[in-house]
Amino acid sequence: MKFLTLAALVVATVMTGQIAEAETGLSALFKREQSSLNTVPENRFSGFLGFKARPKPVPAEGISFTKAWLDKQPKASGDENFACLAEALYFEARGETVKGQFAVAEVIMNRVKSAQFPDTPCSVINQGTGRRYQCQFTYTCDGHEEVIHEKRAYARVAKVAKLVIDGAAPQLTQGATYYHTTAVRPRWSRSFTKTMRIGVHLFYRDERYQIASSE
Repeated sequence: MKFLTLAALVVATVMTGQIAEAETGLSALFKREQSSLNTVPENRFSGFLGFKARPKPVPAEGISFTKAWLDKQPKASGDENFACLAEALYFEARGETVKGQFAVAEVIMNRVKSAQFPDTPCSVINQGTGRRYQCQFTYTCDGHEEVIHEKRAYARVAKVAKLVIDGAAPQLTQGATYYHTTAVRPRWSRSFTKTMRIGVHLFYRDERYQIASSE
């Protein structure tokens, strides 16, 4: 009986050593495979798996405020909040410079961060909708149907919306949560701090509220 126990112990010891060697060999193999995979370009690797690699967000410092640069960016798409922001930029700022479009998008996202406003782009943009000329963004309550006729202009502002939502925010307005065109002078503009003029828009910050940091 003792002999059988000793024999079993010897077999178990040998097998344990073999398993350990196998595990060590597999670990080394996995490391070599991982090292090899790391050298494969992302677009090639994603092609092996049958899907398209998602472009990495453009850092703020990599943005060029030109239509030529914007036209080179990937076609934009996204969720409901992306669609709301793209639509708002189309109706509020499609005639602005690219920099001006980023600035308007920044104001909307600043409102999202502020405790004074709702916490999503769609809810910020549609705040007050349904009350004629009492909404936050005129195009949502001016009585006109929102129809996008200028497809190329929409494609461009959609790219701006996507970049801003993805975090490529250039911080142009010094925390502004309000703006208006130079053609008007609303009463509220006297109560806030003017921070910037970009194109035909003037930007304002309400000093009573702090914008939550995105960091």
